[in-house]
Amino acid sequence: MLLDLIKTRQSTREYLQKDIPNDDLKKILLAGYLAPSWMNSQPWKFILVKKKETKELLSKLALNQPHVKNANALIVCIADKNAWNKEEFSKTLASCGIGEKGIEKILTMPIFYPKILGDDKVLLRSVEQVTYAISYMMLEAKELGIDSCIVGAISNEATTNAPNGAVSELIKEVNKTLNLTNGQTLITIITLGYNKETTQLENKIRKDFDDVVHFESIGNKFEC
Repeated sequence: MLLDLIKTRQSTREYLQKDIPNDDLKKILLAGYLAPSWMNSQPWKFILVKKKETKELLSKLALNQPHVKNANALIVCIADKNAWNKEEFSKTLASCGIGEKGIEKILTMPIFYPKILGDDKVLLRSVEQVTYAISYMMLEAKELGIDSCIVGAISNEATTNAPNGAVSELIKEVNKTLNLTNGQTLITIITLGYNKETTQLENKIRKDFDDVVHFESIGNKFEC
């Protein structure tokens, strides 16, 4: 059952020196590719990284977290704001069967077309979409017996305020290495490999269910 998979999935930072089959990597990437996307915008790019030098560079971008360079493979998750450009987004809408008049109307409504509200809102909506794909990929990895960790501490245009500092130069180097264009922002990295530890997670540490889940409104307990 999917719920059992979710219960037993855990973040793994110690990996065996064991290669992941290419067929399994493709299945994981396919899961992200098929993830749901609001207005079918698909504002994402996924880059599979296995080269040692690139993993070491990305580890620096992630505050030198060792599992970034020690994982067998990385999936670099990119928020692609270019997917919201008028011409590109119009093509996407048309591919869903929306006619010209419908597309014209959508492009005038901020709730559907965040570009009207500026770059910050476009990035926010793009990151929202990428998170769906990340979850799908990590669950598919778990289904295949492959462990993962999502790397949260990433230096990028959204997390640093030192435009002329060393961090900015590192971001530029990473963007050049990955061939990112303007409008594409590295949001996070998924590390992949086989768990070095033999112990399995017994219980996830979470807030009390009733603190998180409510019925109809905050404060009403969900009971079934």
